[in-house]
Amino acid sequence: WIAERQESPTEWPAWLLMTGDQVYVDDVAGPMLRAVHALIARLGLVDELLEGATVDDSQALYNAPESYYHREALLPDVTSNAALRERFFGGVKKPVFTSANAQNHLMTLAEMLAMYCLVWSPTPWQVIAYDAPALGDKEAEAYREEQAIIEAFVEGLPQCARLMAHVPSLMIFDDHDVTDDWNLTADWERCAYGHPFSKRIIGNALVAYLLCQGWGNAPDKLNPLLHQAITLFDDVGPLNPSAQDALIERLLRFQGWEFQVPGTPALIVLDTRTRRWRSERSPSRPSGLMDWEALMEMQQALLGTKSAVIVSPAPMFGVKLIESIQKLFTLAGKPLVVDAENWMAHRGAANVLLHIWRHSKTPGNYVILSGDVHYSFAYDIVVRRQKRAPQLWQITSSGVKNTFPKQLLNTFDRLNRWLYAPLSPLNWFTKRRKLSIYPRDPDQASAGERLWNASGIGLVSLDEQGKPTDVRQLDASGGDVVFPPPKVPIDP
Repeated sequence: WIAERQESPTEWPAWLLMTGDQVYVDDVAGPMLRAVHALIARLGLVDELLEGATVDDSQALYNAPESYYHREALLPDVTSNAALRERFFGGVKKPVFTSANAQNHLMTLAEMLAMYCLVWSPTPWQVIAYDAPALGDKEAEAYREEQAIIEAFVEGLPQCARLMAHVPSLMIFDDHDVTDDWNLTADWERCAYGHPFSKRIIGNALVAYLLCQGWGNAPDKLNPLLHQAITLFDDVGPLNPSAQDALIERLLRFQGWEFQVPGTPALIVLDTRTRRWRSERSPSRPSGLMDWEALMEMQQALLGTKSAVIVSPAPMFGVKLIESIQKLFTLAGKPLVVDAENWMAHRGAANVLLHIWRHSKTPGNYVILSGDVHYSFAYDIVVRRQKRAPQLWQITSSGVKNTFPKQLLNTFDRLNRWLYAPLSPLNWFTKRRKLSIYPRDPDQASAGERLWNASGIGLVSLDEQGKPTDVRQLDASGGDVVFPPPKVPIDP
C-alpha cells in the first residue's frame, strides 16, 4: 500500500504501508530454501538445538534428506502429533482460498533471518552460490520451475530496494510471516503451542519479525524486547535453548505489536493476530481478530482523531458471499479449509467493532487499508439514520504476488451482486445491516465486476480532511485501475 497526501503535505508526503505477509516463511520455493542455506553458511549465522524434532540441531536439519519438500516428516511420527501435523502443515490441502507449500516451511531462527535478507535486498544474492540438492523426479521438476521464478524475482530486487530507500516504510505481520492459519482457532493454538518444535518455529518467526520489521515501527516500545533478543547472540556456538525459549515465551505473551503514528491523518496499525478473541462456543470455531480489550484501545485511539488511516491486514468489511461460504465451512467444523477468518466470523468481535463505528463520539474520516484476500475492492460506508457518524472507506489491495482463481472469483463476484443487491432481503441477515455499503466499480471492469483480480500495489491519495481523493490499483502487469466514487448518491 502507498498512502500519500495531495494537499499541503506538511506532516508527511507519503507512506509505504505493508499490510502483512512481507515474507512467506511457510510457502518457500525449493531454490529459495537452497539460497537461504547458502546465505546461512556464507554469513555464519547461528545454529540452534531442536527439541521435539527427529533431528537434534539445525545443521542436522539442513542436511536431512527431508529438508527439501518433505519437512512435515521431521515431526515425530506418533499418534499424538497427527493433529499437529494437520494443523501446522495442512495448508497444502486448501486449493481454493489459499495456496501453500508447507513442505519447505522455515524452522530455525537462522533460516528466518536469512529469508528477510534475501527477500528485501539484492546484495545477499551477490555473495552466494548454490546448486540443486539431490531430489526425486517430481521434486526436481518443481525445483526447475521455481528456479525460473526466483531468478525473475532477484532481477527486480534492485528496483524494489530503491523504492524502499526513498519512501518511509511501515509493516505489520499477518499469518504467513509466521505460519499459515496462525492463531485462527483456539484449537489450533492448543495444538501448535502444545508441542515444543512447532512452538519454537512460531517463536523463531516472531524473533525474526522483531529484529527485521517490528522494532522499526515502534523503537521505544520494543527496545526491551530487542535488548533481550540481542543477548541470544552473546555466546559462541549454538543458541542457548533456555534463553531462546524464554525470549519466545515473552514474545508470545507480549501485547503491543500494534502501533500508531501521530499526524493528520493519524496512522493506526492493528495487530489482528496475537490478541485474538477466542470462541466461547467451541475451540474449533474461528477466533475474533481482536479481543475486547484490544478493540477498546483502538476506540480510544480514534476518539482523539478527526481522521485516521487504519491498517487492518484483513478487511473489516469484506465480500458478503465469501464470508457466508466461510461461515458454512465453520458450521461444518472445517474453518481451516477456507481460512475462515474475517471480522464478522466471531459474534463478539463483530458486534464490538460495529458498535465503535456507530458510537456518537467517533465521528471523523477513517480510511481502512487492508490486503490478505488476494483481490482488490473499495467501499464507501455510511452508518444509517445517524447524524453524527463517521465516514468510512474500506480499501483493499490484492497481494503483490498472489491472486484468486480467476473463474472462481468471477463466479463469486456475480453471485454476490445478485444475492446481496441493495433490496435483497438477505442483507437483513448480515451483521452489517445497520450500515449502507456502496461499492466502487473499477474503471476497467468489463462485465460489472466489483472485485479486481490482479497482483499489484494499492495507491490512495488523501486530502487535508483525510478523505480519499483518488483510489487505484497499480498492477504488476503495468495496468493502472482506478476505483472512482460510487455513482449513486450517498445519503445516511
